[in-house]
Amino acid sequence: MSFPTLVVAGLSALLPMTASAALSTFGDDIAFLRRHTEVIVLSDSTSGAQVAVVPAWQGRIMTSTAGGAAGTSFGWVNRELIASGKIQPHINVFGGEDRFWLGPEGGQFSIFFAKGVPFDLEHWQTPASIDTEPFEVVRRSPERVVCRRAIRLANYSGTEFQLEVNREIRLLGATAALQAHQLKLPAGTAAVAFESVNTIANTGRVPWSKETGLLSIWILGMFNSSPTATVVVPYQPGAESMLGPVVNDAYFGKVPGDRLLARDGVVYFRADAAFRSKIGFSPQRAPSLLGSYDAASRTLTLVSFTRPAGAIDYVNSQWEIQAEPYRGDVINSYNDGPPKPGAAQLGNFYELESSSPALALAPGASATHVHQTIHVQGDEAQLDPLARAAFGVGLAQVKAAFAR
Repeated sequence: MSFPTLVVAGLSALLPMTASAALSTFGDDIAFLRRHTEVIVLSDSTSGAQVAVVPAWQGRIMTSTAGGAAGTSFGWVNRELIASGKIQPHINVFGGEDRFWLGPEGGQFSIFFAKGVPFDLEHWQTPASIDTEPFEVVRRSPERVVCRRAIRLANYSGTEFQLEVNREIRLLGATAALQAHQLKLPAGTAAVAFESVNTIANTGRVPWSKETGLLSIWILGMFNSSPTATVVVPYQPGAESMLGPVVNDAYFGKVPGDRLLARDGVVYFRADAAFRSKIGFSPQRAPSLLGSYDAASRTLTLVSFTRPAGAIDYVNSQWEIQAEPYRGDVINSYNDGPPKPGAAQLGNFYELESSSPALALAPGASATHVHQTIHVQGDEAQLDPLARAAFGVGLAQVKAAFAR
């Protein structure tokens, strides 16, 4: 999420949310979702890995499990909003651990603000095509589903876009998915791996140009927060004079040191849904693999994404007319929390997000952004070698980052 303080304060009054810390089982969440919408469950016949996809919400991956119906449900599901059956103004935060969005959100090339209006909550509107309108299912199998949608948009500067979105959800073998990152699935653990393959094509007659505004593919995953959950990002080391700041924490104001820590090439960020905050990493600093660890559920989460070599132009989503509209972040993490003391919050979740570069597409051209998520559950002794290989630090270091 990338809402300024005023915006989140307003949204909290608009969106009914539940901030329960209790985790649902996958079977419970599927039963609930099926009372309100169509759900496609992808499953691996050789393991307990399953993934739930909702076509009506842009082919969103709502949740997943490594342990079948009785296993932990990893995605955050906004039951209160879904059960209400009501469409909210501005945005409908249904939840889900892999959802399709387009950027930029703010600035002169924003697709969330109409031409010439103020950058404030009253005028901010998530396009229906990435909020409430369904995607069409064009193909499915036990382990894959493909969804499609034709979209028309206009940005703040008045540029019109015609595009087609194709979104393929794939349930992967966890062993093979980890091996692709030179990682090994620890013996005795349970895991689920999946990815979204997101392709947009320029179906209009006009090339997309930097001068009139570009779009980006933006994938956001919402996960259940916990007092013991920590986001882990092994950033690219180097002097700030050469690479810029290690982390961007200017979205909602500086994040306190007891919630954000950079040490020995790794950034730690609390994911407890107790303090609203957001961080981002520039192309010079962002890794291609990040994740989190929740000591309570003993879940190690890894997120990766495709990133074209040499890409440096990423859309800027700040809510202002921007001097540098293509100096945005590659990855982000958001931690929810009350917008002010005593106020309601969006929910008990945190986010791991990735973006494609800004896409200068000629008519008929297309671009693809792949976002992959892997959850591994087990004993800490089993998970520790995987954390060390993925992040360069062990679980003891992750847990010790913030004294709890």
